[in-house]
Amino acid sequence: MTNYKKAELGKLEDLIKLENGKAFLHDALELTSCEISLNTVPKGFKVPFNHKHKQNEEVYIILKGEGKMIIDGQDIIVKEGSVVKVAPQVARTIENTSDNEFQFICIQAKANSLEQYGFGDGELC
Repeated sequence: MTNYKKAELGKLEDLIKLENGKAFLHDALELTSCEISLNTVPKGFKVPFNHKHKQNEEVYIILKGEGKMIIDGQDIIVKEGSVVKVAPQVARTIENTSDNEFQFICIQAKANSLEQYGFGDGELC
C-alpha cells in the first residue's frame, strides 16, 4: 500500500463530456476527509434543483466564466477568482450565465471539523 494516490482526469475543459460535466475525486483518490468535484459546464447550464447538506459545508472556487449562485433565495454573481463558502443548512444552486464554458471546483467537508491547517498542521522532516 502506498501513502499517496494519483488520478489522471485529463484537461479541465474535457470534463464537459462527463455526466453533468463533473468529476468527483472521492472515489478516484480514496479521499477520507472531504469530497472535491471539478466542474466544466456549458453555456446555459443550471443545476436543476436546490440542495443543502446535513453536515458538510461547501466551498466553490470559480476558475473560468461567470455564473450565478442562488443561496437561500439571494442571487450571488460569481466570476473567475470568486470563492464562496456555503454552510450546510443553506439551500443553494448554481448556473452558468456566461457565453462560454463555466469551470469551478467544489469542496465539501464536515463543518466545524478543521482542527489544524497550514503551518499548524505541518512539520519539517
